[in-house]
Amino acid sequence: MNWSDINMGENSLPADISKIGESDVFFRNLLESAPDAMIIVDDSGKMLLVNKQAMRMFGYERDEMIGQKIELLLPGPIRDRHIGHRTSYVEAPRLRPMGQDINLIGLRKDGSEVPVEISLSPIKTDSGRYISSVIRDVSVRRQMEQDLNAAREAAERANKANSAFLAAASHDLRQPVQALSLLNGALRRTVKDEKALLMVQHQDASLTAMTNLLNSLLDISRLDAGAIVPEWEDFPMQRVIDRLSAEFGRQAHQKGLAFSSESCDAIVRSDPNLLAEVVTNLVSNAIRYTDSGEVRMVCKERDGYCHLEVSDTGVGIEADQLDAIFREFHQCKSPGASKEGFGLGLAIVRRLTDLLDHRIDVESDPGKGSRFTVAVPIIADIASYVDDESAEDAELVGRGSGLIILIEDDVSVANAWGLLLEAEGYTVATAASAQEAKALIHHVTEPPVLLISDFHLLDGSTGVQTVSLIREHYQSDIPAFIVSGDTSKVVKDSRLIDNCTLMSKPVDTARLLAAAQYASRSGCVPLD
Repeated sequence: MNWSDINMGENSLPADISKIGESDVFFRNLLESAPDAMIIVDDSGKMLLVNKQAMRMFGYERDEMIGQKIELLLPGPIRDRHIGHRTSYVEAPRLRPMGQDINLIGLRKDGSEVPVEISLSPIKTDSGRYISSVIRDVSVRRQMEQDLNAAREAAERANKANSAFLAAASHDLRQPVQALSLLNGALRRTVKDEKALLMVQHQDASLTAMTNLLNSLLDISRLDAGAIVPEWEDFPMQRVIDRLSAEFGRQAHQKGLAFSSESCDAIVRSDPNLLAEVVTNLVSNAIRYTDSGEVRMVCKERDGYCHLEVSDTGVGIEADQLDAIFREFHQCKSPGASKEGFGLGLAIVRRLTDLLDHRIDVESDPGKGSRFTVAVPIIADIASYVDDESAEDAELVGRGSGLIILIEDDVSVANAWGLLLEAEGYTVATAASAQEAKALIHHVTEPPVLLISDFHLLDGSTGVQTVSLIREHYQSDIPAFIVSGDTSKVVKDSRLIDNCTLMSKPVDTARLLAAAQYASRSGCVPLD
């Protein structure tokens, strides 16, 4: 075949170029300058032309390839199949990649194999039809793909291991802290000696610090692992403010600070629990870094957003630290800054606001104070919103009374629950599993006013199943608390049960007892 025989058909060269193209030298140079290996074969599969890139790829000299069948360059197991594929292509030639969606392999002269990609195109000449093959060595790319796949599999394994750790840590690490917290709450209600009470108070402060650190570390890990999924809801922003104001007021008062919050009429769309965690971290930080003056929480509506502002009269933040404060374990270096805390609060805030797609801004004047602002989209104003559930969450005054059925398979935690609840005035009946609870309800002398159950129980049953079993026996929608350190979606599904609330370990004893008193007197669990 002469180069001058080639007719490009519809893709024929312009006349002035065609004249040049009649030169064998021009076409040979064109072939040799191609960046990829090129081989031209006839209808029988015999190689007629090869360029130097093809010789380099397969390790043959030109005269070792010319006249040989193209199957010379294929591994033995696929040679016979390729003859059939080649014959089919000759019968209906067209421009196309060869072996789409499969891994193609070429065979070198030394017997080694090379992954390739091949494009085929038919060529018409005066002397017959030919097939042009463009062959590319994809060894590097395939290796990169393998490395990426291996890295992804390793990341998936690490993520699964991390998820398993988080599940275990959420339960097993919180369990002893929960027992200590409950025992401390019981001691505070029974100890009368002033010196002993002071020690209990110091113990409570240490437990609070331990709980905060544990919660922060687990929150960071869960956020980084993608284990937290927002549960979107339309709700009054006032619900979050009311839920947190009383606790923040106590914290500020203990430090000699004024705390104030203003009412808000906005109905917003967010995850109320995650948003509350954002606000909790912001206000806790404001109180920590303010030695005198006040901490304020206000909402301003503009441009379709409710801008929740947390401001303080604290030490402030230097301008060059405004970005760094959202990194893990970074603590403010301003003069007079508190050394308390772990530098995780604002890192959690940043991750949560990113997860919720809520913009957060910070302004600060060193020595005068700071203001953090979270922008939450507004759905409506309070006048056009009907809340079917009461938002009452106030603590009731007085001691508790009535029977509480407690389902907890950890003896130390169950004992701590019992001591705390009995110190508050309740009668407590305990079971370790759904089966024990089923037997227990036939022996108690009065209907329970409240059910408290761990989610995961000894016999493989769940608190949800146990609560349902007890309610069925009494034919009553008894208020229930499901308590767990597990944060998986399976556990969160317990929120779907009517008149039931999910509490995360370790439970704050003051909030728990206030909720228990509200539920036992009203017959309904608090909204939050």
